[in-house]
Amino acid sequence: MSELIRDLTPRQIVAELNQYIIGQHEAKRNVAIALRNRWRRMNAPADMQREITPNNILMIGATGVGKTEIARRLAKLADAPFVKVEASKFTEVGYVGRDVESMVRDLVEQAVNMVRTAKKEAVQVRAQQIVEDLILDILIPPVKGANGGNLVGFSTENSDGVPDSDAELNERTRERFRKKIQSGELDDRKIDIDVHQQSTPNIGVMGGSIDELSMMNIQEMIGGMMPKKGKKRKVTIAEARKIMLDEEAAKLIDMDEVKEEAIQKAQNTGIIFIDEIDKIAASRSGGSGGPDVSREGVQRDLLPIVEGSSVNTKYGVVQTDHILFVAAGAFHVAKPSDLIPELQGRFPIRVELQSLSEDDFYQILREPKNALTKQYEAMLAAEGVTLIFTDESMREMARIAFDVNAEVENIGARRLQTVLSQLLNEFMYDIPDSIPSGSTVEVTKELVQERLSGLVKNRDLSQYIL
Repeated sequence: MSELIRDLTPRQIVAELNQYIIGQHEAKRNVAIALRNRWRRMNAPADMQREITPNNILMIGATGVGKTEIARRLAKLADAPFVKVEASKFTEVGYVGRDVESMVRDLVEQAVNMVRTAKKEAVQVRAQQIVEDLILDILIPPVKGANGGNLVGFSTENSDGVPDSDAELNERTRERFRKKIQSGELDDRKIDIDVHQQSTPNIGVMGGSIDELSMMNIQEMIGGMMPKKGKKRKVTIAEARKIMLDEEAAKLIDMDEVKEEAIQKAQNTGIIFIDEIDKIAASRSGGSGGPDVSREGVQRDLLPIVEGSSVNTKYGVVQTDHILFVAAGAFHVAKPSDLIPELQGRFPIRVELQSLSEDDFYQILREPKNALTKQYEAMLAAEGVTLIFTDESMREMARIAFDVNAEVENIGARRLQTVLSQLLNEFMYDIPDSIPSGSTVEVTKELVQERLSGLVKNRDLSQYIL
C-alpha cells in the first residue's frame, strides 16, 4: 500500500511548495509533516496502521493569503485525489441542499478519474495498434481467406518471379497505409466510423424527495440496462483516431480493478479541503434559534465524516478514517472556539497564516513558477511579442496592490490580478493589430504609475459607493 503515496521528506515537500507559494512557512511545515505522516503510517507495522489517524489541519487567515493553494499543491505533490468544498454550501440533514457525505463521493469520483487516466496511459500503445488496425480495415479490408470476400488487389510477381497471392499483396498494401497513418499523411482523409453512445433517458421521481446517492444509483442502473447506440459519422482520420482511441483504451481497462484501486487511493491518500468553515461556526453571543441552529447542525453532520465513518458511494463503501481534512476560514467574525468542541478536537493542528506584506507581493510577482508576470509573458509569447517587466515596475505594482488592499478591502494576492489586468489590458487589445509579432513591450515603473492612476483614484472614491 505504501506505493500509493510518493516518498517525499518534509524538507522536500516545503521546497516544492516554495516554488509556487511565497511565505507562510509555518503552514507549509505543518502540511509537509501531515503528508509525510501518511507515508510513515503506510510503512508502519500492519497492526498499527489502522490505529494511526491523520492530524487534520485548521488554517486561519484572510482571503488570498494562500490557504487553498497550499492544500491544492500538496495534493498534486502526493498525486492524491483532492476535493475543495465550501462548508457554507452544506445543509443540515433533512433540509434541501447538499449533504456532507457528497464531499466523500466527489473525492472518490476524483480518484476514479485519476486511476482510469493512469490505466489508459498504460494501455495507450496497445490501443493505438488496435485503432490503426480498425482504420486499415476501413481503408483496405483484409483478405478473408479461400472462401472469398473482400479480396483486394490482383496477382503480381515478387522479386523471385513467383506471383504474389492476393493475401500477400493485401498485407503489403496495408503496411504501406499503416506507415502513412502513423506519419499523418492521411490525417485529412475522411472515413465513416461507428460512434457508440449510451442512451440514458431523463429520470423523473414520483412522490417524495430522493437523496443524491440514490439518484446516482438509479441513473447508473438504468444507464447500464440501456443498449449503446451505434451512430455513423464521417470524420477525418485524425478525428477518428482520437474518438476510437478513447473507446478502445476503455475496453482494455478492467473497471472493477479501477474502482477497487480508486477506493484505496481515496481512503489512504485523499485530501478534502473544507473552505469557509468559519461560516458555519455558531455565535456564542447567547442567542438561540435561527441560522445558528442550522450551522451547528451542519457541524454535527460533518463530525462523523471527519472522525471516521463509512460512506456509501456508487463505487462501493469508503472509510473516511484516514482521509486528510484541511479546513480553512478567515474567522473575522466567528472564532475557532465557536465551533462545537467535538469538531475542534478533530482539527488538532492550527496554523495562522500571515497577511501578505508589500515585499511578499513583490516576491509573488517575481519568484513562483506560475507567477502572474510569467503567465502574461507566456500569453504574449504566443503572439510572438516579448514582454519584459523591469524590477522597479514589479516593486511599484506590489506597492499599489498592498496600498489598495490596506485602504479598501484586503483580498490578498488576488489583488495582483486586478493590478495586472488594469495595467496590460490595452496591450492585450492592441496585439496583434497595432503591436505586431516580433515587437517588444517593456513595462517600466513610469508606465505602471500612468496606467494604474485610475485604480488609485477609484480606491479613494470606493468609500462613497454603496
